[in-house]
Amino acid sequence: MEGPEVVNSPPPGHHESQITLRYWAGARHAAGVPSDVVSTPTPLSLQALVAHAVALHPDAPRLPQVLGVCSALVDDRPVGTADPGGVLVSPGSTVEFLPPFAGG
Repeated sequence: MEGPEVVNSPPPGHHESQITLRYWAGARHAAGVPSDVVSTPTPLSLQALVAHAVALHPDAPRLPQVLGVCSALVDDRPVGTADPGGVLVSPGSTVEFLPPFAGG
């Protein structure tokens, strides 16, 4: 069985069979793009989505490390300390990757 089709940058008319990945600050710099879209008819774990993000950017050597320290929001809900393998993200959702920051 083939994995989900992965597409860089959200196309016009984003629809319910896609999960949008948005990268902020250092994550955006590490990925080299502000966002990616994963097309999938079924929910995917946050862990699988991180793996897809890394696979989309093979020339971004810092991306795995940066995503490993990011906080994640799924549809504006913090994931917190939940196991990324157990967090399912449904098509139509948006995942935001926010690196740690200082100040306030």
